[in-house]
Amino acid sequence: MTELPLSKRARAFLAAPRFAAIATIDADGAPHQAVVWYLLRGDELIVNSLVGRRWPGNLRRDPRYSLVVEDGLDYVSFAGTAEELPDREQALQDIFEMARRYESPDEAERLIRDRFSSQHRVSFTLRHSRVNEHFEG
Repeated sequence: MTELPLSKRARAFLAAPRFAAIATIDADGAPHQAVVWYLLRGDELIVNSLVGRRWPGNLRRDPRYSLVVEDGLDYVSFAGTAEELPDREQALQDIFEMARRYESPDEAERLIRDRFSSQHRVSFTLRHSRVNEHFEG
């Protein structure tokens, strides 16, 4: 899969702590969507989940995904394949970083201490073969 570089405008848009909606494929072929946090690393997105949830199980079975990050009519969308990251310690570090990105400092540290640090987490790198960006202004 050819990695497509992101435009400066898309990078700036994705740098803000916005929610993303990821679509995966259920075993019966039906689409499944979930709202997720993400990190931008280079031109790739990292998503993270508690093991056992439906969407990461879908990606393990069929790595194709579609994802959109939106703010009203402005959005950046991606399609491609996901690669599971094998390092469980890195998956914890990823969710800690996401908590600090999306939550206030006190709430992030509470979530890390009381919830995330004891969970079995998984991270995926989202490799994109298509990027679509739309900005109204």
